[in-house]
Amino acid sequence: MTVRDKAVLVTGANRGLGQALAAEALARGATRVYACTRQPLAHPDDRVTSLRLDVTSTAQIRAAASQVQSLDMLINNAGIMLRDDLTDPAVLERHLAVNLFGTYAVTQAFLPAVTRSRGAIVNILSVNALAPLPLMIPAYSVSKAAAFSLTQSLRALVAGQGVRVHAVLPGPVDTDMTRGSDIPKASPESVALAIFDAVDNGEEEIFPDPASAPIAAHWRDGVAKLLERQLAHVAPIGS
Repeated sequence: MTVRDKAVLVTGANRGLGQALAAEALARGATRVYACTRQPLAHPDDRVTSLRLDVTSTAQIRAAASQVQSLDMLINNAGIMLRDDLTDPAVLERHLAVNLFGTYAVTQAFLPAVTRSRGAIVNILSVNALAPLPLMIPAYSVSKAAAFSLTQSLRALVAGQGVRVHAVLPGPVDTDMTRGSDIPKASPESVALAIFDAVDNGEEEIFPDPASAPIAAHWRDGVAKLLERQLAHVAPIGS
């Protein structure tokens, strides 16, 4: 699916990867980009519609959905990453509230519109959905692993309606989340470009940067992907 002449919605669009995704959608000819942020966002391109959206607010999600009549691609990008050691349940709950339940709530709100257009859902996750970074960000890793499982289940559930669901599993990206980390990081712009290219190519799991790209071939032919495909067709007894 290409975004030319399409409507795209990006959560967390005010900075970092979200901002780069919105810019890349415009560069590729999207006719409308809904830029969702917690605070109002001014943008010089008249194809951009700013929507106030905190993904943990049911009222704001409902209000935003009421303003979007047509949508071809939903990009769930909003997220948080806090360092912890799993000793404070409140930190884990906060990660789950945004990275899992926020993604779920936004998806449910906009799924009818995406279904009508037989469009796509793109969930921005992390390589830490596949393996945690337990000495630095275990709660974040837990939340992204849960969001990946959500993505896989949603993929199977909506495939019959013509909706494609993509999981983006990047390594470190040069955003506010990784500020202060002395590690190689990909630019948000290069990651955004790779994400849209991969969506165009129909890739279900997207590894959009040098750190994650070597995983791609092993993942697509690996036991985890094989098991996902097998289990996607298992129906309840008697159905």
